[in-house]
Amino acid sequence: MAKYNVTLIPGDGVGQEITEAAKLVIQATGVKIEWEEVVAGSTAFQKYGELLPKSVLDSIRRNKVALKGPITTPIGTGFRSVNVSLRKELDLYASVRPTQTWQGLDGRFRDVDIVVFRENTEDLYAGVEYVQGSNEAKKIIEMSAGKIRENSAISIKPISAFCTERIVDAAFKYAKLNGRKLVTATTKANIMKCTDGLFYETARKVAFKYPEIDYNEKLIDNMCMQLVQYPEEYDVIVLPNLYGDIISDLCAGIVGGLGMAPGANIGEIGAVFEPVHGSAPDIQGQDKVNPVAMILSAALMLDYLGENTAGDKVRKAVAEVIKEGKSITADIGGIAGTQEMASVIAAKL
Repeated sequence: MAKYNVTLIPGDGVGQEITEAAKLVIQATGVKIEWEEVVAGSTAFQKYGELLPKSVLDSIRRNKVALKGPITTPIGTGFRSVNVSLRKELDLYASVRPTQTWQGLDGRFRDVDIVVFRENTEDLYAGVEYVQGSNEAKKIIEMSAGKIRENSAISIKPISAFCTERIVDAAFKYAKLNGRKLVTATTKANIMKCTDGLFYETARKVAFKYPEIDYNEKLIDNMCMQLVQYPEEYDVIVLPNLYGDIISDLCAGIVGGLGMAPGANIGEIGAVFEPVHGSAPDIQGQDKVNPVAMILSAALMLDYLGENTAGDKVRKAVAEVIKEGKSITADIGGIAGTQEMASVIAAKL
């Protein structure tokens, strides 16, 4: 049996608890993983004085695969998001976030099965910003011919044909390989005609190469409304960075919350798998956090490693435990703790 070297980043807050839960479930599949543990985020800052040590990037480049818990980035302190930095440094251009309804969870919706493809490296998340009163901001204000008020802070939104083409192509390839029927591109191109207009223009060219897959377009505000009214009508959604971040959380909300939302960040040289939710320091160490998002992220990692049978078994075990409803966490209507839920899922395997 193959053995895989995988970088493990436990993260901050509840990260340690849910990474241990995911490791327990992966062990139960029988897939052999050699974990190389490194730290990033506030844990790394306390230890090394930096949020993203070079050793983390070196480890991921060496192993090509990482499983990562949520990371805390200090807000409003000048520190750049560790998650954004990881994606930029490793060119993890495709954020893939599947969403589905689960039998046993109460909710308005049935038969939701959406996969969001979010471009991960540019848009407003590129971090090209200028503070109020800076020389750069003043020059941009002057060039705007009165369209921007004096003393504004400025953020620049780059959208390239290159990055758009590869994320849209990734969405169509996924649809083709997984029997999906529809890809929906989503922007605000009626207002941002140059940037979002380029996204649509490029997406249409890619869609032309996949005639067997239906393609349509929705404006982001309408898409939000559609997803809370008729989410079962959507299949694969592809978006620029900021819209993708928002829509993926919205999708999570209609199927049980962020505790049910796994994620993958994939590039040409490797991939990082992580839950969509944050580090939740307010419940750290209380055995309360839902481990499913992390466990399902680990299942996506198994798929990436070619262990699709093991990944499917994990998803089936999660589905059985949720359907039974006896050992689920409070956020989805139960009373079980983190480790109990993970142990029961592992036992199903």
